[in-house]
Amino acid sequence: METSFLDIAQTKYGDKDNIEYFEKFPKGLNKEVVIKISKLKNEPQWMLDFRLKAFEHFLQRKMPEWGADLSKINFDDISYYASSTEKVSDSWDDVPENIKKTFERLGIPEAEKKFLAGAGAMYESTTAYHKLREDLEKKGVIFCDTDTALQKYPELLKQWFGKVIPYADNKFAALNSALWSGGSFIYVPKNVKIDLPLQAYFRINAENTGQFERTLIIVDEGAEVCYIEGCSAPRYSSQSLHSAVVEVVALKNSRVRYTTLQNWSNNIYNLVTKRAYAYQGAYVEWLDCNIGSAVTMKYPSVCLMEEGAKANILSVAFANSGQHQDAGAKAIHIAPNTSSTIISKSISKGTGKSTFRGLVKVLKGAKNTKSFMKCDALMLDKNSKSDTIPSLQVYEDDVQVGHEATVGKVGEDQLFYLMSRGLSEQEAVNMIVNGFFKEFIKELPMEYAIEFNKLIQLEMENNL
Repeated sequence: METSFLDIAQTKYGDKDNIEYFEKFPKGLNKEVVIKISKLKNEPQWMLDFRLKAFEHFLQRKMPEWGADLSKINFDDISYYASSTEKVSDSWDDVPENIKKTFERLGIPEAEKKFLAGAGAMYESTTAYHKLREDLEKKGVIFCDTDTALQKYPELLKQWFGKVIPYADNKFAALNSALWSGGSFIYVPKNVKIDLPLQAYFRINAENTGQFERTLIIVDEGAEVCYIEGCSAPRYSSQSLHSAVVEVVALKNSRVRYTTLQNWSNNIYNLVTKRAYAYQGAYVEWLDCNIGSAVTMKYPSVCLMEEGAKANILSVAFANSGQHQDAGAKAIHIAPNTSSTIISKSISKGTGKSTFRGLVKVLKGAKNTKSFMKCDALMLDKNSKSDTIPSLQVYEDDVQVGHEATVGKVGEDQLFYLMSRGLSEQEAVNMIVNGFFKEFIKELPMEYAIEFNKLIQLEMENNL
């Protein structure tokens, strides 16, 4: 099998790293934890106030009663802050040796050298490394961890932080808003087009921990950026929690592509809120890949704020035994003459369950809206499950909105045809699965497409 230098397969990251933590909180969640995080980071008063309001809302908000089963989450059995390093480094030589070895094993430094405009690496609750290409710095591009942005660019961050996703949006957005640490902050000035991707990698290592990165991307008028994130964690028998918030601001005539390639271990509860505001003529793309985790609930969304805004969301999920991938997308049409496309591809295997949850909402006055939503689900055996839950909420007459959905199993005639050409049954199923995901694969940069194929093949091992 062809290999790439990027490798987030379970065989490579399934073992715990031996790390001595600079700071690690005991388990438990209370107001003092929130205050201590803010104090450690030397934050301004407005951020502490924001955190405390969010924490109060988290306590008052009920757990979601829809979607995946979250009843096993024990918030008092989780450590909410673990720092593996005292500072963010812009040289891999200055990153603590054990942490550097982990990211070298994952291929991040090599990827940065070969085809990235900048890279960041977050380990537990803090960012260990962040670096941007010098020519982009000279053009005014900002790419740093969000903690650093709060210290160096407070007014720019304050302008948008919590505006796209308020802390009251949902219970886990409130939790992130109270406990956030790390993540990426990106600002691309007017008419600056970044030719290569920026990448961040998020790693959870310790058992019973929470990771709450906060990412804010601001793309000014006429600017362009492609951002890629990867995620991984070791295997444990007990739970850990990943609850991120991602806010994207695409201003007039800008272009943004946000790609996620995650392969969490099967003890992770992955509960993420991602949303973009697309203004006049802006184009926002989400490419969202969900592999691994015990439970994923994630629905990247775009609010089309002004005329001419466009959204394209492509979501794929693979639910293996014991996993529930509850994923999808949302497009909210607020302005007239906007368009959106939502494509979802999901596969379930063994006792795995995939759920597509999609929403297209057209508000009154959003005339000449055009939107298409399509969901395809494939079950590989008799025990796997798949649900499709599309929702079309249209409050305007002058629109074109459509939806298609298919749910099925691998056809016996397909298997017979391929096996008659000399393929084994396993090889035939693998080929069908790869073809099923082709719409997603062709949108990835080459090295990521190779890595995605490797991950799918690993998930398919011993399938039959």
